[in-house]
Amino acid sequence: MALKKQELFQKRRLRVRNKLRAMSNGRPRLSVHRSSKNISVQIIDDLNGVTLAAASTLEKDFGVVGKNNVEAAAKIGTAIAERAKAAGVEEVVFDRGGFIFHGKVKALADAAREGGLKF
Repeated sequence: MALKKQELFQKRRLRVRNKLRAMSNGRPRLSVHRSSKNISVQIIDDLNGVTLAAASTLEKDFGVVGKNNVEAAAKIGTAIAERAKAAGVEEVVFDRGGFIFHGKVKALADAAREGGLKF
């Protein structure tokens, strides 16, 4: 029996999260969420349950409000790398959620790596 698209997404999301829990070793998690109109990213400390840094295309400072393309994702990636350094975070584990590592998610990850985050 074929699974629905949302069920496949949830299975992928849980599979990725469980693998990250096993290999995180106390490092914060760089969590990505992508919608049809925006992309957002957070650095989350799962041990304490707090968000250390966040960036989104909803912020007017970036000039990409309501855009969800590769260029906007790259801007968000560089912004989260700068904010992570300001928060004292250098190493993270990349949580792509249920999203495939391609296109916007890949552009965000590459920009964060170029900005100095290690994952």
